[in-house]
Amino acid sequence: MKSQIRPRIGITMRLELETNRFYLARYYSEAVEAAGGLPVHIPLIPRPDFIRGVMVDLDGLLLPGSNSDIDPLRYGREPHPQLGPVHPEKDETDLLALAEIEDRAMPVLAICFGAQSLNVSRGGTLIQDIVSQHPNAIKHEQGAPRDRHSHRVRLLEDSILGQLAGTESAPVNSHHHQAIEMLGRDLVATAWAPDGIVEALEDPRSDRFVMGVQWHPELGWEQDALSRSLFNRFVVEARAYASSKTRQGDAATAASL
Repeated sequence: MKSQIRPRIGITMRLELETNRFYLARYYSEAVEAAGGLPVHIPLIPRPDFIRGVMVDLDGLLLPGSNSDIDPLRYGREPHPQLGPVHPEKDETDLLALAEIEDRAMPVLAICFGAQSLNVSRGGTLIQDIVSQHPNAIKHEQGAPRDRHSHRVRLLEDSILGQLAGTESAPVNSHHHQAIEMLGRDLVATAWAPDGIVEALEDPRSDRFVMGVQWHPELGWEQDALSRSLFNRFVVEARAYASSKTRQGDAATAASL
């Protein structure tokens, strides 16, 4: 029996300013590997030629969460008093990676900060601080234990996320003080918290898989069925992308003979 392709999933790293170290929480790579992918860590080197060279060999892109906020100047806003730390290398690397794969239609899974990067990359905006800017908001920063389900989200029935869940709502964890405000181009909201905050977004174009979620499916994926299904679907899409690249390469080789 022929073994399945294990697609290469690029995961942008994060930056610890105190030690000048790149780092990445283990859970992202573990969830990707368990779903059948090969995680590849991408250092925060915000140069277009570097990002282009890395993306050539990848089959999917995962944008993880972060302990920083996106610079609001990137979406035309001045900094709110409750804006958290901003790491320019992080912002720029994520945005360069998203720009590089747009024409490639490479599968994307964006988590928390990553979902916000995805929205900003498409011209969308963010709520810079939920507590002060969104009246009657529920608590979106739950603290420890981080994998605990904190609130439920309402799911768009005919979305990919809704189909994966197979229900009208699902419980999720919650670790963010910013959120999606105006949606960027080619993005639709597919999940909402009880207070109306957008909790997931998808690209509706049929030629690609692009999904962002505001919660952290990499936490507790072993126990949480929806989180596991989300990673499994992402890797399936990346595998199909890898197969498509192989077929295109074979066709080009044959044409040159």
